[in-house]
Amino acid sequence: MCLLDSVLDWDADFIRCEATSHRSADNPLRTHGRLAAVCGVEYAAQAMAVHGAVLQQGAQRPRTGYLASVRKLVLDVERLDDIDGPLTIEAHRVSGEGTNVLYTFEVSGGDKRLLAGRAAVILDVALPGAA
Repeated sequence: MCLLDSVLDWDADFIRCEATSHRSADNPLRTHGRLAAVCGVEYAAQAMAVHGAVLQQGAQRPRTGYLASVRKLVLDVERLDDIDGPLTIEAHRVSGEGTNVLYTFEVSGGDKRLLAGRAAVILDVALPGAA
């Protein structure tokens, strides 16, 4: 499930993406015809994953990442599907060494912040039962 449409800008510590899938009636995150604002965390997680991928261009194998925690989540709206324009998703790498990366993120629509928070990502960790 890819929710993002494009990468607008990125560098070693930052990525900005755009998405219009929040308006799609067949968005897989919709429940009862609505897309709750908390689903914006998935948009942010996908932006973080893309950031990791662009940083590893040319690597033989992409690193697998898992969203370990979300903290300080602020929801400024109840839903995303009623936002007319595209969503802008920004993620800033605050710190990261080895297999632990910390990002702050913000999802906005136009000039309005819709949600923001902080996320910890764990890279290259084998999960129990994984082959």
